[in-house]
Amino acid sequence: MCLRPPPENRCGLNTGAGQMIKAILFDFGQTLVDSSDGFRQAEKDAQAAIFQNLAITGHDAFKNYYRRIRSELHKKGDLSRVNIWREVFRHYRQESSVDELQQWEQTYWRTVQSKTRVFPEAPPVLIALAAKYGLLGLVTNTQGQSNANTHRLIAYPELAALFVVTVVAGENGVPTKPDAQPFAVCLEQLGVAPEEAVYVGDDWRIDVCGARDAGLHPVWLKHNTVKRNYPEVDVDVPVINSLNELPPVLETL
Repeated sequence: MCLRPPPENRCGLNTGAGQMIKAILFDFGQTLVDSSDGFRQAEKDAQAAIFQNLAITGHDAFKNYYRRIRSELHKKGDLSRVNIWREVFRHYRQESSVDELQQWEQTYWRTVQSKTRVFPEAPPVLIALAAKYGLLGLVTNTQGQSNANTHRLIAYPELAALFVVTVVAGENGVPTKPDAQPFAVCLEQLGVAPEEAVYVGDDWRIDVCGARDAGLHPVWLKHNTVKRNYPEVDVDVPVINSLNELPPVLETL
């Protein structure tokens, strides 16, 4: 899904390093909104429902296998919860009901949405950056739902309206991040070269490494209010703990 409101004619910012930054791109989840509690609850509920439906013993073994399947599919760019759950049923040599899987999926995303909140600093920071840089873009991965065009972003029209271009990677033939294509699609629509753009996201592999490999300047957001186990890596990019810290960091790029 790519949404493109009419762009406005504004200038970028020439930083002290002489680099013209013309566009700032963002991830969505855990970057502009916090859904961490929602995902934890939705995963807990889904695993409990599947374990009960399978009528098996050995919950620890089930949980470990479930997480392994989820990780393997996510690394392949398959973010569909239905596909994860179907693979779990196959492992236990049981049939899964399509209707039941889709019902669980709908319940899953209702739980996530009910516990999602916009980071309070996000709107004012985005408004200020739009006024200064002119071009804001959003590159977020699909939620992998059975019905396309159901990304949570549609629940936040005032937030969505701040972006000149929105790309939902994993839909309409665009692969999911960390592939370089979704970044390239957004930049092409913005009319900006990769080295003229900054990308802000919370996931090291998908956002930071993906953006860097695509030629953008990545900024890693490790939000101070999000409970998450971030990977222990050698960091060679700017790290911020709140979007409020982003504007001064941009001046150093």
